[in-house]
Amino acid sequence: IENYSRHLAGTEPGSKPYTLVDYFPEDFLLVVDEAHVTIPQIGAMYNGDRARKEVLVEHGFRLPSALDNRPMKFEEFESMWKQVVFVSATPGPYELRMSGGEVVEQVVRPTGLLDPPIVVKPARGQVPDLLHQIQTRSAAGERTLVTTLTKRLAEDLSDYFKQAGIKCAYLHSEIDTVDRVKVLRELREGKFDVVVGVNLLREGLDLPEVSLVAILDADKQGFLRSATSLIQTIGRCARNVNSEVFMYADKVTDAMQSAIDETARRRTLQEAYNKEHGITPATIKKAIRKGLEDQIAARKTARAAIRASEEAYDATESIADLEKRMFEAAEALDFETAAQLRDRIKALKESPTLFS
Repeated sequence: IENYSRHLAGTEPGSKPYTLVDYFPEDFLLVVDEAHVTIPQIGAMYNGDRARKEVLVEHGFRLPSALDNRPMKFEEFESMWKQVVFVSATPGPYELRMSGGEVVEQVVRPTGLLDPPIVVKPARGQVPDLLHQIQTRSAAGERTLVTTLTKRLAEDLSDYFKQAGIKCAYLHSEIDTVDRVKVLRELREGKFDVVVGVNLLREGLDLPEVSLVAILDADKQGFLRSATSLIQTIGRCARNVNSEVFMYADKVTDAMQSAIDETARRRTLQEAYNKEHGITPATIKKAIRKGLEDQIAARKTARAAIRASEEAYDATESIADLEKRMFEAAEALDFETAAQLRDRIKALKESPTLFS
């Protein structure tokens, strides 16, 4: 029934949907964290929902009015805020334009830590050089992050380090959240000396033990080697007093130079502030927690107590929702998924616990 809520709400076709924002007072303050990523996602929510439902309407699986059960368009959301603070280490063009020049920099850290110095190294011989650097850091009780452009290179590099006696882990998109958190915790604990990954931006890494970030193929074109991405990656080791960033490249691209210049500018401001106030930089001391892992383990235990297995727990899923997903999978020609959903629906309908 939610798909056709417009008829119940009595709203006009194409009108803005009601959301939680409608319940905010008129003078609410909006704070957009990681704005360079969040702002594009606001428009993407509407566009993705629209594209999916248009296919369903076209093939008769939804009535046209289902299109009005949607996220807000970007301009609709934009019209609802009167005062907003965009927070980002690398603000995008929209945030800078909307701020009208009112940009407040938070460059200085309470610990006195500086943005890491950046060294550009030749791509030729980068792996042996990186191995030596990792061994040096490991001997000092410090850790290393290595970011590559491809999953294949990350896998090969991880295997190479392991054969060289380095305690290495590999992060990729197929590792679920719990295991990813576990890998990063074990890096901090010293079970690993280095973590290799393709996109280390998505991890939200806060690892004081990491003193070296190595960026392979830093001069290649693409999203992960843009100036914004490079600055974000550089920040992964900005919590250690001995931090350094190595960019392995055959040439210095505009994106690299922009990231290098911005980091140098911030270092200059930080050094001047520390000198003026007599601050000596110190590595962040942060407890190693297992909060997320413990929470998820507790949830699994609770589920096991209520249901004999995960499959039985899934019996609480809505049959209507499963049928919707089955039709969508069939429309997308994903018949394997559709068949699996069909079998699950059948099992749920035959379950004595569901309708007892």
